[in-house]
Amino acid sequence: MLKDRDQERQKVFTRRALLLGGAQLGMVGALLGRLYYLQVVEADRYRVLADDNRINIRLLPPPRGEIVDRFGMPLAINEKNYRVVIVREQAGNVPATLERLGRLIDLPEREVRRVMREMKRKRAFVPITARENLTWEEVSRVEVNAPDLPGIAIEVGLTRFYPYSETLAHVLGYVAAVSESELTGDPLLELPDFRIGKNGVERTYDEYLRGKAGTSQVEVNALGRVIRELSREDGTPGRRIEITLDMELQRYAMERIGEESASAVILDVHNGDVLALASTPGFDPNAFNRGLTPKEWEELISNERGPLTNKAIAGQYAPGSTYKMVVALAALDAGVTTPNQRVFCPGHMELGDSRFHCWKRHGHGHMDMRDAMKQSCDVYFYEMAKRLGINRIAAMSERLGLGQTLGFDLPGERSGLIPSREWKQARLGKSWHQGETLIAG
Repeated sequence: MLKDRDQERQKVFTRRALLLGGAQLGMVGALLGRLYYLQVVEADRYRVLADDNRINIRLLPPPRGEIVDRFGMPLAINEKNYRVVIVREQAGNVPATLERLGRLIDLPEREVRRVMREMKRKRAFVPITARENLTWEEVSRVEVNAPDLPGIAIEVGLTRFYPYSETLAHVLGYVAAVSESELTGDPLLELPDFRIGKNGVERTYDEYLRGKAGTSQVEVNALGRVIRELSREDGTPGRRIEITLDMELQRYAMERIGEESASAVILDVHNGDVLALASTPGFDPNAFNRGLTPKEWEELISNERGPLTNKAIAGQYAPGSTYKMVVALAALDAGVTTPNQRVFCPGHMELGDSRFHCWKRHGHGHMDMRDAMKQSCDVYFYEMAKRLGINRIAAMSERLGLGQTLGFDLPGERSGLIPSREWKQARLGKSWHQGETLIAG
């Protein structure tokens, strides 16, 4: 009886051992099968995923294309930019390090605050620019004191430079950092030190001047820190843009204007090329590249002489006596006078209860069209305007291209204004008066 009980117990144990062994064998088989699937069947897929985690592709900004005048004289170039960067994980006490750096170079408080903000957004090993465009003297001071500046390093890049500064500011424009609204999905625009054209030729031809970015394939660890560079493919520099300006004529035009608030344009009469386009006062485009201080920006926008306005293409002013040419052409075209028909100028013209004076109060006497143009006789052109009416004067203005933009390849061009009966009614809701026709002449 005891023996039977032992045999029964042995059978139960054997069955359990077999079940447990079978379960273990099944688990090992499933594990081996899964390992085979991952390491053999899916090997290529996971190899790619591992490389994606291990290898990063980084963009290399291309050199911006140069801008030259019609004779190849460089107007906008790239210069070496020595900048000082700080790495948080190496700096230790960042505020103390920045304070020591500020004793060696000019480091405004606003720049210190910017660096601290960027450090909160970026990883500890990412270099952050503390200041750009260092002079040789500043670079030397930083390098000599390097042992006392943990985490501080000097890097060399390229920056835009305008050797003629204010002389070409309104033509060339300037480059500056990319704003949030200008991010279009192009990863090149997201690089922290990348600059784009904001005005002038720099903006109009920005797509050509930018060039094509290069790439650097780097190996990184699990934290994203660069271990080594695996390969590098240099990008394509931006295109060299040649404009029609003659730098010597441009300089001459600016010198002639001097300190006046004015503009001047010199054209090649044979083909219409713009040889000089001057507008004063100007501004220093290099300041926009390095970044304006709030005080500098306020001084520019509050200046009543409008240094940021390109007066040659965006200034809107009454044409004065130059408009007499339009009235003369309209009068000849309409047949209301001939070149030799004379008009008497007593120094004024009466219209109802109003008197419209000539600039020469004692009058010019009898004037034909040639003499009236030569003397800029107001009374003669009052008479022509009265004979024509404002709408025929406006029609000739439109035929001559006034009141329209030229399609100039600089941003910010504004059209002029051609008044007429319809314009005044639509704009002001008022009727046109004959006296307004006279002063249009």
